[in-house]
Amino acid sequence: MLENAKHLKGLAIRATDGEIGTVDQLYFDDETWAVRYLTAATGGWLSDREVLISPFSVTNVDWQGKRLDVALTKKQIENSPNRDTERPVSRQYESEYLGYYNYPNYWSGPFLWGPGAYPSSLSNRIATPQDVLAEKIRRESMDSHLRSTGAVTGYHIEAMDGEIGHVAGFFMDDETWAIRYIEVATRNWWPGKKVLFSPAWIQKVSWVDSKVYVGLYRDAIQTAPLFVDSVPLTREYEDRLYRHYGRPPYWVHEDEPKPVFSLSGS
Repeated sequence: MLENAKHLKGLAIRATDGEIGTVDQLYFDDETWAVRYLTAATGGWLSDREVLISPFSVTNVDWQGKRLDVALTKKQIENSPNRDTERPVSRQYESEYLGYYNYPNYWSGPFLWGPGAYPSSLSNRIATPQDVLAEKIRRESMDSHLRSTGAVTGYHIEAMDGEIGHVAGFFMDDETWAIRYIEVATRNWWPGKKVLFSPAWIQKVSWVDSKVYVGLYRDAIQTAPLFVDSVPLTREYEDRLYRHYGRPPYWVHEDEPKPVFSLSGS
């Protein structure tokens, strides 16, 4: 099911032995546009640190009940690796974190979640020997491809022939945790109109200039199927959207090895 990512914020996170807090930020992988971690606002319980929750641990998202269940205990979460919140999430930290929970490295396999297309399909994991894990952590570079949805919201969007607006939100698949669409507010160009486009159509993201460059023309965007906030995104709407732009839909190649989008940090 497709859901507006902003609806995750504030959901109560329930461990197997009680609540740990609420969903705060989302971190996505800028190569595949998959949400890799949620951060938890834990109030007075672990207020001195940032807690990361991986979709590998999520067993259920109750959108109506505003609750997210994870297959973790509070003690597991409390003892999870600390990280330096003054720095970006490093690949070395990710290796340590994933090793602690015995999750696979999502970047080392052929699919969106490493060895599988869905995080829920990888619940039966084989323990990694500690010496192998230590060597893996040592070899990892400092580079990571994680970005916060909060930080990217507000980035300007450039079409092939000029600016069209700015990033207003993200729609994600709650099974694969992939960001399927970026919501663009066009109020400075086309008041009252909101549009969606797929991350697969992005040509470049400039993190320095806070801009997203998309390989579409303004007139094509202007005549695209109208997006209305109050109406759920259906497969029928998605079909019309992809037909309009003449692009293949993502579900055609859902179980194939993951693509890598060409992004730029300049």
